[in-house]
Amino acid sequence: MTAAAACVAAVLLAAFALVRHIHGSTMVDMLVYRGEGAAVAHGADLYAMRVWDLPATYPPFAAMLLVPSTWFEVSTLRVLVVLLNLALLALAVHLSLRLAGWPRARHGAAVVLLATGLGVWLEPVYTTFQYGQVNLGILCLVLWDLTRPDRSRFKGVGIGLATAIKITPGLLTVYLLLTGRVRAALVSAGTFLTAGLVGWLVLPDASFGFWTRYLWDPSRVGTTVIMDNQSLRGAVCRLLDVNDPGVLGLAASAVVGTLGLAVAVLAGRSARYMRRADAWGAVCTAFTGLLVSPISWTHHWVWCIPLIALLAVEARTTARWVLLGTTLAVFTCHAMWLAPHRWGRGVAWHWQLPGSIYPVLGITLLAVVGSRLHRARREGPTGT
Repeated sequence: MTAAAACVAAVLLAAFALVRHIHGSTMVDMLVYRGEGAAVAHGADLYAMRVWDLPATYPPFAAMLLVPSTWFEVSTLRVLVVLLNLALLALAVHLSLRLAGWPRARHGAAVVLLATGLGVWLEPVYTTFQYGQVNLGILCLVLWDLTRPDRSRFKGVGIGLATAIKITPGLLTVYLLLTGRVRAALVSAGTFLTAGLVGWLVLPDASFGFWTRYLWDPSRVGTTVIMDNQSLRGAVCRLLDVNDPGVLGLAASAVVGTLGLAVAVLAGRSARYMRRADAWGAVCTAFTGLLVSPISWTHHWVWCIPLIALLAVEARTTARWVLLGTTLAVFTCHAMWLAPHRWGRGVAWHWQLPGSIYPVLGITLLAVVGSRLHRARREGPTGT
């Protein structure tokens, strides 16, 4: 079984490599990361740095971690980043299966190999490789934390480090706190603050600039309205055909954020009523963060990996198989790249759904989990 899965995975990965070669891959974000590392190494102004007119957007602590990228030539670094992301994809699959409670005896190695070969074709994963992004590393840090027992004194470290690198995973610290894992939440917050302090001590000017100015300027990250942005705010911009959705966009994000976090916390506290309650709560928290963030690029949605793992584990009825198949179709169709007007303005009504397919799926996920929670609590404890 394992040997056959390895052969299939090898064929899928070879096809992926061929498609990337034909399509071309700039790995522009990797070049930006290398530029950030070089700015730190040479004492240059980190947030004045530009690569292809793209600025640094991560905290100083993250930029410090990128210094080793300057040790290699760009051509060598491209290969290393691809191999690293491939290893991180396999690790993310493994941790997602653990989070979902996949039975270890059921061909675990074969499942990881096959899922890794298939996983590169998921659009968020494909674009992570295409741009040389760090999303899979962030995902693995968070999943490693979530799969640790609550009694572990180190639970929270992974989420804290992920937040110190990319800020947005910090919503999972709130989730830990609201679901009663107070120690883990404090460890996460402490890890984040410690990393920030290290960044401040090493790069005081850059830290002052980032935490007081650059963090609050979404225009540094990119344009909200373009198809690449699959946040709720981006979807509202395209629907209204505006560059800034104003109060309506803020209200939509506030409502979805509040309800999404409520569903996530309720799921996390419903172990008596629903199987894999904490896993569903964590995934709903992550999807809520993606929805309410001003900008969530398509490659940020690598949280589709644990979502698919959960759906696959629970696919025992026709309705759940349909839900799994629909989710796979959404994350492999690359619909937003097929829509005309990639820059987001003048999008016809019939392209609104394909152009904002991830926010629609995210809201649907929260609604489905909320409905399941309501039904489960009405029916009473599961006994598991």
